[in-house]
Amino acid sequence: MSPAGKNKPSFFITTPIYYPSDRLHIGHAYTTVAADAIARFKRLQGYDVFFLTGTDEHGQKIQRRAQAAGKTPQEFVDNIVAGIRELWSTLKISYDDFIRTTEKRHELAVQEVFRRIEAKGDIYKSQYEGWYCADCEAYYTEAQYKGSEGGKCPDHDKPLERLREESYFFRMSKYAGRLLKYIEDNPDFIQPASRRNEMVSFIKSGLEDLCVSRTTFDWGILLPDDPRHVVYVWFDALTNYITAAGFPASPERFAKYWPADVHLVGKEIVRFHTIIWPIMLMALDLPLPKKVFGHGWLVLEGGKMSKSRGNVIDPVTLVNKYGLDAIRHFLLREIPFGADGVYSEDALVARINSDLANDLGNLLYRTLVMAEKFFGGKFPGPGEETPLDAELRTLAGSVVRDMEQSMERLEISGAIANLWRLVSRANKYIDEVAPWALMRQGQTGRAATAIYYLGECLRILGVALTPYLVDTPERIWTQLGVEGSPREGLFRELTEWGGLKPGTVTRRGSPLFPRIDPETRAPVDATKKSAASITSAGGNAPAQAAATGFSPQAGSAGAASAEEVTIDAFKRMDFRVARVVSAEKVPGADKLLRLSIDLGDATREIVSGIAAQYRPEDLIGKQIIVLANLKPARIRGIESKGMLLAASSDEDLVLLTTDSDIPPGSRIS
Repeated sequence: MSPAGKNKPSFFITTPIYYPSDRLHIGHAYTTVAADAIARFKRLQGYDVFFLTGTDEHGQKIQRRAQAAGKTPQEFVDNIVAGIRELWSTLKISYDDFIRTTEKRHELAVQEVFRRIEAKGDIYKSQYEGWYCADCEAYYTEAQYKGSEGGKCPDHDKPLERLREESYFFRMSKYAGRLLKYIEDNPDFIQPASRRNEMVSFIKSGLEDLCVSRTTFDWGILLPDDPRHVVYVWFDALTNYITAAGFPASPERFAKYWPADVHLVGKEIVRFHTIIWPIMLMALDLPLPKKVFGHGWLVLEGGKMSKSRGNVIDPVTLVNKYGLDAIRHFLLREIPFGADGVYSEDALVARINSDLANDLGNLLYRTLVMAEKFFGGKFPGPGEETPLDAELRTLAGSVVRDMEQSMERLEISGAIANLWRLVSRANKYIDEVAPWALMRQGQTGRAATAIYYLGECLRILGVALTPYLVDTPERIWTQLGVEGSPREGLFRELTEWGGLKPGTVTRRGSPLFPRIDPETRAPVDATKKSAASITSAGGNAPAQAAATGFSPQAGSAGAASAEEVTIDAFKRMDFRVARVVSAEKVPGADKLLRLSIDLGDATREIVSGIAAQYRPEDLIGKQIIVLANLKPARIRGIESKGMLLAASSDEDLVLLTTDSDIPPGSRIS
């Protein structure tokens, strides 16, 4: 998967290796999707990327779980690891190596690590007694035990066990001062800064020597010269990073990829990766990883998500329901990387509708419809650039640069937010330039520039989105008619302005992302609800209109018999000018159109029964009159907020509009 060119700089990124005691949940997916986004971006920049993930398969907890299941430990982990690989396949994780700590290559590497450190005099045998959590595979000090609630593990809420056994110990305390100086001299080593401060405080509180072998169970890697002992699981697991890089069997490969550029881990295991692991490497006289980034937890509203608490969310279920790119976008965009994030399905649906359906999907749809309507389905060559055009072009360049800088700082959410600055500005640009009005006024060249600039923004967005979304970027390029793949080439070259060739034939397809009904949590086009009673131009039930003393259904024939109203009753009606942003047919309803309208200070949706009189594409950009304060109604699962005004006769229906452009939101009086 990684480029093979010898002259390319290398980039080595790792996830933690996951413990296969049960199926993984959305929190594990968050870590791995984030690492995948970083790896994909570095490949796009031209790096020879080595992206490592895998499983940590030894330890007492696994042995106990296997016994309870009536299986050998190997049988137990083989089954779960197969499920983990399938999950990464579902999420399209682009890893280059999947390491298992039960592999022979890893066993040999761990034993070599033990030999070298022991030969240096940094490992000795003694008796150990302490408080142990089998789920953490970690000992707690007497002070930590006394400070815990009821003598329980703070992460797993289970009683700590008192264990006493003969063990080998690693002289960690010997390296405490050296590690503190390294952290001080390399402030980027532990990120974010809050994690670094925590680790510095931990080291200064005093490091104890580390127990690195166990005799109370046998599911692990045997010590090379004392097979009564198995290697302590963290001493075993942390070694995976250099095993996969080629230690000790492939010195040339190891020299190429080590030290790792980024260890990406959850905040609960930062201590192991920034204290135990670097001290192990110091004892081995090997370089330390360049950065350990401890991200936050993805939590539910009720607290931390964990398998032991039974409150996990299955990522496969979410992907099957909402689609892969929708889930990836939510995970990467919703949560500032490094902080905790709260998962809820309501937040997921809101993010899909807001970012993907309304913003990105609508931008592509509007652009392609105008290209089809005004230029025969081809992108025209741009004409003379106006200041407004230049602003959009300049922004396209700046958001790409800002995205690149954010990714260098591992600010993934911020990088995506930068891209959405361009998405939002391009949507606003459409309304400001109003290509439909330019065409009516005969300013074809000016409209051509606008359509080209919109197409070029979308082409660049297709490239810039490739680290985060795996299917959508190709779909954007395909609908634009751009040949090739947004992943083939170097990031800076592919995002240079002007890559869209004039004359490119568009191939508009289905919407990128269907809107999700917040109530049913189903795609709107699959929502089956009975339609509410609507007027001839759409809106609410006639009873609502009657209650206000105003009948929107009164046409030319009924005007003479309409009930008289007072001026106060009329003033209660909030009539406004609106511009149609998008329009589409409501599936399963021949007479209904779904319109998104711009009211100046807000965007709304209205369902209207005008499909027999108007094609959706003819309405885009049209200025219409709406009753803005009509009580919302749910029609075919869509909340319709407002009503279009129309004049009707027995033969026809015509929307009311203005005779010249006026800002959306202007009041009618």
